[in-house]
Amino acid sequence: MAKDESFDVVSEVDLQELDNAYQQTRKELVQRYDLKDSKATLEFDKNALQFVLIAPSEFVANQVKDVLNTKLIHRKVDLKSIKWGKPEAAAKMMQRFVGAVIQGLDKETADRISKDIRSLKLKNVRVQVEGTKLRVFSPKRDTLQEVITFLKEQDYGQPLQYVNYR
Repeated sequence: MAKDESFDVVSEVDLQELDNAYQQTRKELVQRYDLKDSKATLEFDKNALQFVLIAPSEFVANQVKDVLNTKLIHRKVDLKSIKWGKPEAAAKMMQRFVGAVIQGLDKETADRISKDIRSLKLKNVRVQVEGTKLRVFSPKRDTLQEVITFLKEQDYGQPLQYVNYR
């Protein structure tokens, strides 16, 4: 029997690029004339992997998010990798928005991707969940290419990368 080819499906964000985009956004908040005196703040907690945006209104918060999104796009970070929550009340009539950074595949998403791959009914394709990643095996590379093409067409609510292709 021939050795199986494989690749991993992961969902990772380059934390250095995320931090760089955050730093650039903070500088722009201080310099931009329409945001300078708005009292809007943006913080990034590297340990918890979340952004905390405090703004006087939802309009200002959306402007700050737009600035951050622009910086993320320039640094080639997928915008799906940040999930913004609903506004919460903060002190002094401000609103707080928390944006969680998605790092790795959670169990539900991995199971859904695995089920979708199996529903293709491709011959000799095996899927194995390994923690926060998914490994796909097949004796033929062409079959793996079909799986990658299929996954790129799907939307799982987070960016997917295909690594360790061997």
